[in-house]
Amino acid sequence: MSLQVKFEDLGLIDYKKAWDYQEQIFAEYLQLKAINRDIPGEKQTEIEGKVIFCEHPHVYTLGKSGQQNNLLIADEFLRKINATYYKINRGGDITYHGPGQIVGYPIIDLERFNLQVKQYIANLEQSIILTLEQFGIKSERLTGATGVWLDTNIPGKTRKICAIGVKASRFITMHGFAFNVNTNLEYFNYINPCGFVDKGVTSMEKELGQKQDINQVKEILKKKMEEVFGMNF
Repeated sequence: MSLQVKFEDLGLIDYKKAWDYQEQIFAEYLQLKAINRDIPGEKQTEIEGKVIFCEHPHVYTLGKSGQQNNLLIADEFLRKINATYYKINRGGDITYHGPGQIVGYPIIDLERFNLQVKQYIANLEQSIILTLEQFGIKSERLTGATGVWLDTNIPGKTRKICAIGVKASRFITMHGFAFNVNTNLEYFNYINPCGFVDKGVTSMEKELGQKQDINQVKEILKKKMEEVFGMNF
């Protein structure tokens, strides 16, 4: 049986505004979970959860375990390329968000789905892998790293198409994934993506040789997430 989850597409939205919105929902769910602990099961309020899709204006975000020196440019150059920068509370190192990239923020209760964090991340990866498969792009996981990659067995050609960095507290999740569809990849030149210096970055547009209908990609991705997680939007 699929579990009902709310879905919202925020379109193009400022990173901080979306982060604040996530934090608000995250805090509400944590509070509800704390209340539920003191209530008999049949009287508990179910945490339905919400999956958010959006795009951001040019922005770099550094995870709590990330290294500042993986941002290769100074503040003045950030302003020149119309980009902003935030240190945030997810796992992982530095990444870039920008127009043409599907950013997904699932805010769900993993216990409702009988998931541990490791399997949750694997499910996110699998949803992207199955989406890319629909477009004839073969992708996979990379041992020792999160995200979705291409040509993992070819040294010098391994490249990431989707970054993943999450936060979880009491099994409530926030943050999520950044899936390059029509992303301007030049912006990755100014960072060591996810801390890697020996691996590249790619997008669906680059792999397929033309811009993709991002709304079509979103619809397929939603279906794949429903299948993989056993959820229903």
